[in-house]
Amino acid sequence: MDISLLAFAHILVAAAVCWLNFIVIDIFFRLPEAGGVVGATAIGKHIEAKGGALHGGYMMGNIVSSPDASAGTLLASCGVFIAGIPGGLLAALLVYIGNRICHDPGYAGTTGCISATFIVYGFTFLGFSPAEFIAGMVLAIATIQGISHPRASRLLSRLWEVRRG
Repeated sequence: MDISLLAFAHILVAAAVCWLNFIVIDIFFRLPEAGGVVGATAIGKHIEAKGGALHGGYMMGNIVSSPDASAGTLLASCGVFIAGIPGGLLAALLVYIGNRICHDPGYAGTTGCISATFIVYGFTFLGFSPAEFIAGMVLAIATIQGISHPRASRLLSRLWEVRRG
């Protein structure tokens, strides 16, 4: 397989792994339940007014307003790229500080950063590079925040309904 094709395949796999990591953690920490930080409720209601789902909009608002598991996953990938596991753990400390600055009552960002540190590092043993995870995480974030707010919010709301049972 051509090296560039292999790198592209790695980026797609990394995007899927990162997407699962941050979505599962954010839903576990109940980000779709309500706007937990300043601005998140306004974003959620704005997305709902544009045809999206309120709870998915809340999660998207929480993502924008405070470091969540998506930010943690991206920063962990950067940290592992720079300095291996210690770099990822330093990124987790920075996400934790960022959450406290935003008065975020939860730990989704820190948890996402710690789990991503070990996921990214583990995938290096399978031939993946942390740089591929950085690119993959950018793609994963784009699917939630960059392509279609109404559609992404409806998907997140469906996942939230599964979580709520």
